[in-house]
Amino acid sequence: MDFRSGKYVKTGSIRAFRPAPLPPKPAIEFDAALTLALSRADRALARLDGAVGTLPDPEMLVYAFMRQEAVLSSQIEGTQASLEDLLEFEVDDDLPRSNSDVHEVIRYLDAMKWAVSEIEEKPISLNLIKGAHSILLQQGRGSSRNPGEFRQNQNWIGPPGCALEEATYIPPSVPDMHIALDNLEKYINSPDGLPDLVQCALIHAQFETIHPFWDGNGRLGRMLITLLLCQRGVLELPILYLSLFFKQHRQQYYDHLQAIRDKGAWEEWVIFFLRGVTVTSRSALSAAREIRSLRERMVRDASTISSSPNAVRFGEMLFESSYLTARVVSKRLQITPPTAHTLIDAYKAAGYLIQVNNGKRDRVFAFKPYLDILHNCADDLSEVIGDTDYLATSG
Repeated sequence: MDFRSGKYVKTGSIRAFRPAPLPPKPAIEFDAALTLALSRADRALARLDGAVGTLPDPEMLVYAFMRQEAVLSSQIEGTQASLEDLLEFEVDDDLPRSNSDVHEVIRYLDAMKWAVSEIEEKPISLNLIKGAHSILLQQGRGSSRNPGEFRQNQNWIGPPGCALEEATYIPPSVPDMHIALDNLEKYINSPDGLPDLVQCALIHAQFETIHPFWDGNGRLGRMLITLLLCQRGVLELPILYLSLFFKQHRQQYYDHLQAIRDKGAWEEWVIFFLRGVTVTSRSALSAAREIRSLRERMVRDASTISSSPNAVRFGEMLFESSYLTARVVSKRLQITPPTAHTLIDAYKAAGYLIQVNNGKRDRVFAFKPYLDILHNCADDLSEVIGDTDYLATSG
């Protein structure tokens, strides 16, 4: 029990956690390790934000990264859908739809897009969080667990199917939860002089500790990080997501959160979080540079790929619709179906497209080099970290 982060309170036969308000007291200690981690994270994030600003169409990165985050954040919670599943699902409303985990990813994407648009005019509030939650859980798994409403009973965290008495962590009771949420909302909207990235780390951990919903807490908490960075002007566009880092270091992620509750280990968590910002920013920057290079090459070579006057427009469309059908191309570019088929065949012959289904009538194609960039930059974050001390010190 550590009063710096809160304390366990006996309620009946259980001991639930009662969080202390943010910021931690005693205050966060900016020793050499934390200061270095903050410097690296600030520098990496600034480089990413600056590089995105030089792109002719930065929305193409938003399109890519937001979808990648929707997939990865959902996978942390057990969803099996891949990025390809999502892109294929989105390609054409006229294609058959199946009931699969991809629906959960779609709902995460919808919730994220809604929240990003809301914070352009509104502060981050409990009502905004509940609104995003209602979209996230409006259908399928979790839809019967009060979407958009904070829990009204005790919940707990532990192995699947475990009883309350077997829980590894018991979040605050309902009355303590409401007090903690009110405190968190005030803290979110009252910067206290701490660096924005440090505050984001504190807020995310506090939200996960409060665990205010029956389901969806992890996804909402990770979404909140990007919303905070955008609202505070640290990012111009929602292009940084930490789910990849948390997924690759999942046990450390959970261990650090629990160490805050048990030991008040805020500094260790903040350093872990900042290293996640660093490596994820560097990975995203690498992807941004490669995507920009791919786009420039395709624009330059468009006339050799196809003699069609629509060759450049088609190539640029691929960065917004990396899965497509001839019907989609015809509609988007307002060209005839035969012209759409000709363009697809030309880009397929040039190695930019591959067919991903066995259909002859409703052929679906994927923009392979683009997807390869996203996967290669996400395969192993340790390859882009450039800081050899990470894996040795993050445990």
